[in-house]
Amino acid sequence: MDDPADNELVGSNMNRRKKKVSMTLDSELIRKISAMVDGVKLRNLSQAVESLLVSALIDRMPPKAFILAGGKGTRLRPITYEIPKPLVPLQGKPIIEHVIDLMRLYDVRDIILSIGYLGEKIKEYFHDDKRLGVKITFVEEQEELGTGGPLRLARGFLKDTFVMVNGDNLINIDLHKMYQAHCENRATATIALTTVDDPSSYGVAVLEGNKIIKFTEKPKKEEAPSKLINTGLYILEPSVVDMVPEGGFSLIERDVFPRIAEKGELYGYLFSGQWFDTGTPERYERALREWRGIGR
Repeated sequence: MDDPADNELVGSNMNRRKKKVSMTLDSELIRKISAMVDGVKLRNLSQAVESLLVSALIDRMPPKAFILAGGKGTRLRPITYEIPKPLVPLQGKPIIEHVIDLMRLYDVRDIILSIGYLGEKIKEYFHDDKRLGVKITFVEEQEELGTGGPLRLARGFLKDTFVMVNGDNLINIDLHKMYQAHCENRATATIALTTVDDPSSYGVAVLEGNKIIKFTEKPKKEEAPSKLINTGLYILEPSVVDMVPEGGFSLIERDVFPRIAEKGELYGYLFSGQWFDTGTPERYERALREWRGIGR
C-alpha cells in the first residue's frame, strides 16, 4: 500500500517517531479502510490504517511498571528511621503494595523496583513475589538519585512503553483510559493530574487543551496558575530514559519533562479518583482514615 500523502505524513510534526512502510492489502479491505477517511480527523489512507492499529494496540496495557522506592522519607521520621517509607503500613499492608495492587488490576505484572535507603528490607518483604501475582526485579541506588537518576539504572529493562509511579503515593486511577489517551495523543510522556485546594506543595501544570506547556514548582497558593498537580504517576515512552542527564542525582520533573513540553509531546490526564500523598504525618494520617483501596 503506497499513499501519495505518505511523505507529508512522515515529515509532519504529528509524531517524530513516524516511519514510512509499504503494505500489500486485499483490495476490499483497502476499500473499507478508505471509507474511514473524512478529510478532517483522518486525512488520508495512512492515517486511517494508523488509527486502526492504535485502536487495536491500546486494548493492551504496557507490560512493565517502574516504581520508585529508594527515598529516605525524612518527613515521616521517626517512623522511617527503621522502616523504608514504601513499607510503612496502611490499612493492613505496606503503602507500596497498594501501588502494586493497581498495577495488577490492569495486568501490569512485570515490576521494576528502584531501591536505596533500607533497600534490603524491601527485598526481604518481596522475596516471594509470586504471592502477589507479579514478577519483581530490583535496581539498587548506591547513592540518592532523585526521580530521574534511577531510570538510568533500569534502562536495560525499559525498551517499550511503561508506567512509572512513586512507591509512596496512593492512587486509584483507570490506567487503561490513561493509556488510551497516551496513545491517541501520540505522547512521549503522559502525567496523571488531579486537583487540590492548595497546590503550593506540588508541581502545578499549565495546560493548553490536554497538552502540558509548563510546570510551576511549589508556587504560593495565591500565585498558582491552576489547581492541577502532578500526582507522580506517568506513562512514558522508552526515549524518555535517554533524556535523563548522565550520572548522579536528577529530577524527571525538572530535567526531563520541560524538554518534552518544548517539543509539544507532554500531555496531562486529568482523573477524579482518590489520590493521597503520604509524605508527612498529617497526610499519612488522613490516608489512614480515608483511603478506600483500589478499584475500577
